[in-house]
Amino acid sequence: MNDSELEILTNYPLSNEAKVLYCLGLRPGINHQTGESQPLNYKKLLHLLNGKEEKLTLGRQINSLLKELHQAQLITLDSDQNLSHSFNGKKLCLPLAADLTNSYQLLHMQWSKMTMHWCPNLPLLDELAKLVGIIDCSYSPEELGDFVAYWLGRPEKQFSDFQWTQKFVFHLKQKRLISGKTIKHQVGHQLVTPQATVEADDNAKQLVAKYSRDNREKP
Repeated sequence: MNDSELEILTNYPLSNEAKVLYCLGLRPGINHQTGESQPLNYKKLLHLLNGKEEKLTLGRQINSLLKELHQAQLITLDSDQNLSHSFNGKKLCLPLAADLTNSYQLLHMQWSKMTMHWCPNLPLLDELAKLVGIIDCSYSPEELGDFVAYWLGRPEKQFSDFQWTQKFVFHLKQKRLISGKTIKHQVGHQLVTPQATVEADDNAKQLVAKYSRDNREKP
């Protein structure tokens, strides 16, 4: 058991049955590279959870405990998995238990719909922006809002946390592309935020030139 798991098991409001299910029912025998559990056996899990006193008798009661663990982010579900169906004989992913050699591997394991307060993973955003050739990966609240609003209108779509940030990077790249006559400042084929400068217009330049010429002509 690592510190991340202990932190949630200690401080998150989980039932004792959910904690037992995680620690003794799911955690033993996992694949430490992927965090994948052994196939669930509801009969054995019920026996484990009941102990001396039979409190749980139905598979849906185990699913209720799995829902607690999912809400605490101790387990993750694939997009085609649903807690209203039986997981007997199926495997679950315990993302915090995986031995992550890739710092972004966890982002591939967590799937979700778009939410109103979504934000990209900033370290990943920076690296992906460099990979696709984005010069300026900073973004405005409006750019983020456009992205969130678009995907809020498609609630059936679920992607991993990695994919959401990846999609946002492509959204930014499209925004940076040159389009029409709206360009004020560009580097190559991309738009970047122009820095504040002071530029003299043609009339001002003519006045300065005339004033300088007049001074030179005075005796």
